[in-house]
Amino acid sequence: MQFFCMKMKQENNLKQFLDSKVETYNHLSFIKDDPVSIPHLFTKKQDIEIAGFFAAVFAWGNRKTIINKSTELMQLMEMQPYKFCMNEDLKRLKKLSGFKHRTFNTTDLLYFIEFLQYHYHNHDSLETAFTKWGNDVVAMLSGFHHYFFSLDDVPARTKKHIATPIKKSNCKRLNMFLRWMVRTDGKGVDFGIWKNIHPSQLICPVDVHVARVAKRLGLLSRKQIDWQAAVELTEQLKKFDVHDPVKYDFALFGLGAMEKF
Repeated sequence: MQFFCMKMKQENNLKQFLDSKVETYNHLSFIKDDPVSIPHLFTKKQDIEIAGFFAAVFAWGNRKTIINKSTELMQLMEMQPYKFCMNEDLKRLKKLSGFKHRTFNTTDLLYFIEFLQYHYHNHDSLETAFTKWGNDVVAMLSGFHHYFFSLDDVPARTKKHIATPIKKSNCKRLNMFLRWMVRTDGKGVDFGIWKNIHPSQLICPVDVHVARVAKRLGLLSRKQIDWQAAVELTEQLKKFDVHDPVKYDFALFGLGAMEKF
């Protein structure tokens, strides 16, 4: 009984600590130095979705570089990503020639635009590209992966840019994109424009910063930073908030990337 009480006290202390860090980082001031700043350039739902999708896909490496390259792409799209993607005039694509971010190049970009044009011709929102496969996040992400690469003549090189839990990837970038689109708490960072996925269904994005902090706090025991690790961490975070566990991404990322915890 004494051990149980001590464990409960430790969990309560950790929850209070993480809650305080969520308050610190889940704030408008967080936006300008984070890739989430890219979709915040827009107000139209489809523009937010497309800008957020590209910013999330580009989100590995230095955050300043991610923001700069995402901004460059939005400028090439004339700051109207939805209109640009839906334009049938192929001459517009010449503007994109030579665009590159790390291993993501023009070939990948053109296929991404082809998919977005195909999807938006049939759907009003990118949300359905995930929800049409079921309510389980594994089904959503694996279904999205299959759907995204279902068009003709998919470049083999492009498949590395969209992860899937079926291949045991932690799907950090897609989980982050879902967090942006789904969470709504009035703080102004996440958008909450998708209403058919509940925050409780989300999986915490896990990168090296988040994993390092989570392990130090006893929230993650798995060595590999894979899908199972993301699920393990999320299940631990649900002990603190079963309805919105991924809000603690702010705390874990802030502690790791900014405070070097």
